[in-house]
Amino acid sequence: MDSTRSVERQWRTWAREQKLGEEKVMAIAHGVRTIEVIRAIAPHLDAEAEARKLEAREADDHDGVVLMPGAVDLVNALPKSRWGVVTSGTRRLASARLQLAGIPAPTVLVTAEDVAHGKPDPEPYLKGAELLRVAPSQCLVIEDAPAGLRSAHSAGMRAIGLASTYSTDKLCEADVVIQSLKQTMVALENGRMHVKISKQ
Repeated sequence: MDSTRSVERQWRTWAREQKLGEEKVMAIAHGVRTIEVIRAIAPHLDAEAEARKLEAREADDHDGVVLMPGAVDLVNALPKSRWGVVTSGTRRLASARLQLAGIPAPTVLVTAEDVAHGKPDPEPYLKGAELLRVAPSQCLVIEDAPAGLRSAHSAGMRAIGLASTYSTDKLCEADVVIQSLKQTMVALENGRMHVKISKQ
């Protein structure tokens, strides 16, 4: 799901309520756990309480949240045991987004509550690989934020940058950048998965 508008709207509302600079908040808000953003921006606040409030608002805000073209086809092309979601959002938020998209919850869902350190730390993706029972070097990540790309690479994984939340130039750490999930094609050959990227 592309929830950029919802995320930005809720963070900006929160920043105004707390009398914080909106642009300062937005500079670090995408792709990072809510609680870590709040701790960095407003250490004087109760980060856990503020994060719960903000994530609840975001989970209920569907305005402008849209299914990314190619997402359902990509998920349907993957064996259920071979993919998962690793998100900086809470389980409630991730579940709400998946339900809105009509995508069944994956077997592996690593959320903000499941790790001690969020992206860009490698812990979230290492946890995902462990639950999938796959070596990190055999994992391929699709990410839309620089923090996620750093997390994936720190975990020893290859990463595709999806230019949705950030522009291509901001995703320069990716192994390759795509404009749409429609550019990804998955093929199973001799039990191994191969991902091919088209130029669109």
